Formats: sequence, structure tokens, C-alpha cells
Amino acid sequence: MLTEINFDGIIGPTHNYAGLSRGNIASASHAGDVSQPRAAALQGIEKMRHNLALGLPQGFFMPLDRPDAAWLETLGTSLDNAEPHLRAQAWSASSMWAANAATVSPAPDSGDGKCHLTVANLVTMPHRSHEWQGTLAQLRLAFAHPAFAVHGPIPAPFGDEGAANHMRLCNGHDQSGVEIFVYGVGGGRFPARQHLDASKALARHHRLDPARTLFIRQSDTAIQGGAFHNDVVAVANEHVLFTHETAFEDREGAHAQIRAAFPDVEIVEVPASAVSLSDAIKSYLFNAQLVSLPDGGGMGLVLPTEARDTPSVWNWLEAHVAGNGPIRRLYPVDVRQSMANGGGPACLRLRVVADTATVDPRFVADTAKLDRIADVIAAHWPEAIAPSDLASTALAADVVRARRALLDALDLGELG
Repeated sequence: MLTEINFDGIIGPTHNYAGLSRGNIASASHAGDVSQPRAAALQGIEKMRHNLALGLPQGFFMPLDRPDAAWLETLGTSLDNAEPHLRAQAWSASSMWAANAATVSPAPDSGDGKCHLTVANLVTMPHRSHEWQGTLAQLRLAFAHPAFAVHGPIPAPFGDEGAANHMRLCNGHDQSGVEIFVYGVGGGRFPARQHLDASKALARHHRLDPARTLFIRQSDTAIQGGAFHNDVVAVANEHVLFTHETAFEDREGAHAQIRAAFPDVEIVEVPASAVSLSDAIKSYLFNAQLVSLPDGGGMGLVLPTEARDTPSVWNWLEAHVAGNGPIRRLYPVDVRQSMANGGGPACLRLRVVADTATVDPRFVADTAKLDRIADVIAAHWPEAIAPSDLASTALAADVVRARRALLDALDLGELG
């Protein structure tokens, strides 16, 4: 039975605030702050517990091996001798944002009846450009069943940042749908990270029907306002597209394309007059998990507590729910450590429509397994990391041991 499974990235022990992500306002504004890796990871575990309690299938991915000494070696340097900006890029824990791990096309959409996953190359950001090898190893392990086809990255220089720039509309997760690839165009002070050529290549690799595949341009206004990925201003689930008025460059044309390809769509648009783009980005209103609740409970929105704390956002949401809109439940969750680095609840997860029985069970969550993960985090993750700590040889050894303890606890030593 096909169902949607959310795979969350476990926040790694090197979580720190180096401000490496150009165009990500939250990341830049917290650069130099002291991070709390243990609290961050435990917040992520609690979000997974919350979703399990809602009756939603839940999986997870391991943190990558960081600091990445092998990557520094390719640059002719080492952890001891690297310039501070290169050392910070080697320490990055950004693989926690699993929405950038890959793009996923479920079996009902593909020409060969397989669920296709293509690992994101992340080439537009140096600190993320060396993630794909470790991520690909996990994808090939978790989705080794013949029901899946796992692809290597789209080659540089075509930037691909994964599911954060991809949406799917359908009448049920197990039915064929329309896939929407949202791309940006370069220019301005912030880069466009998802390139059109990369998106088209993904659609070809995934054997998608061209008549049910759309390529829509993200608005320059949104990108330059700090919406570095489409999922900061729009999210889709089944027949609902939840979007900000400024999400797409040609708003009317985009809506018309979507309606023509999927007539059953319900577009829930938040006007800029009600919620400004800056409030939408600050609160990560759209970087929420729009989910189908079990047993006919309608749709719920798992969103950061920052959304509840932003008056314009919460007022709009409460009015929508009271007006009997498609979003029936609001579930604020605390992911403040992730938010401070520029990633909300939706950034932390990759959606995969599959039969749970075809997934390597080591990557599938239950309460007991989350308890085991939380115990390792509490025992081994650093309590705090300051910018100057990235030069510490002792801390580098500690975080390597911490990750190894987690791999051992979950019998995933081959990812070492």
C-alpha cells in the first residue's frame, strides 16, 4: 500500500551558526551566535514524535560525517590549517534539511512504475556541494528495493536543490498526479538556486509524462526577499496548493497552467495585504508540513511556533480554519534551533510516497527507536558550539565519536 512517509534529517552534532547560506536571511542574521546542537537535535526528534502521534508514517536520515576532512584535502588543506571560512564549510550540518536531499517522483507518476529519487547536487552553495555523496549512500541503502530507482546528481553547473523546489498535486498520494518544478533565474543580490535545465533533467530521469509536468518560475521578488527555495513561499498536498501571492513570477499564468493540468486543484492563496512577504519568510508560514490526517480528518499544518508568534500570520490562519477552508488543524512545533539557521518543519523532511514495507526498516521510525536516538543525542551531542570552537581538535574528535555512537545504536555502521 502506497502512503506518504516523511523522512526527517536528524540534526547532527556539528550544528552551528556560521551564516554560510547566502540569500537565507535567518542564517545570515544568526551568524556568529552560539548554537545548541543537543537541543536542536532533540527538537527534531520531538517533531517526529508529534507526527507519529498524529498517525503519520515517519522515517529519518543520519547526519553526514562532519567535519569533512576529506573534502578539505581536495582543497589542499586540513582541519588544522584551513582558512576559517573553509573550516566552517567542512563543519556544516546542513544535511539536516532533508528537503534538499533529493527530488522524489512517486511510482504512479513515472513511466516505469518505480518511485524515482535523484540526489540533489547543491552546487550553488560550497558548504552544501559536498553533501551529495553521503546522502546518495543513504538513499541507496534506504531505498534498495526494486520498487525504487535512485539516481546520482544532475551534473554541474546546473543547480539542483531537491524537493524544496518541487510540488505534487493529486487526488490521493497513491494516484497519479501533476508534478510542478519551480525554478529561479539568476540576477540580483541573492542567487537563484534551482535551475530550469536541472529541473527538466529531473523530469526526464524520472520518466514523467510531459502533459502532467509543469515548470514554473519563482518570482524574483520572493528570491530577493529571502525565499531562497520555493518551499518558503508555497507548499502543496494532494489537491491543495497553499501559496503566497508573491510566490510565482507570472502569478496569473502559473495559476492558469496549474488549473489546466490539474482541474481539481484548490489554490489557497495568502494575499500580501494580509501577510507581507517579510512576515511570511520570518514566520516560515509556508515552510510547514501540509499533511493529510488519517481517518478522514482533513488536512493539518505542522508549522513553527514562530508562525503562532507573528500576529498577521496567526490571524490569517485562524480566520482560514474558522472559515471552513481545507486546512482544518494547526499544529505549532518548536524547531527554533533549526529556524535560527534558516530551516522550518518542511526543510527538515523529505516526502516519499512508497509502501513502508519496501523501505529498509532501519530508516523507519517508531517510538522506541526515537527513544534510542534521543538517548544517544543526550549522551553524546555537544551542548553548545561557539564559532571559535570550530578550530578545536578535541571537539572535532568528539562529534565524530557522537555520530558513530548513533550509527552503532541503529545498526547503520556501513554509513561510517
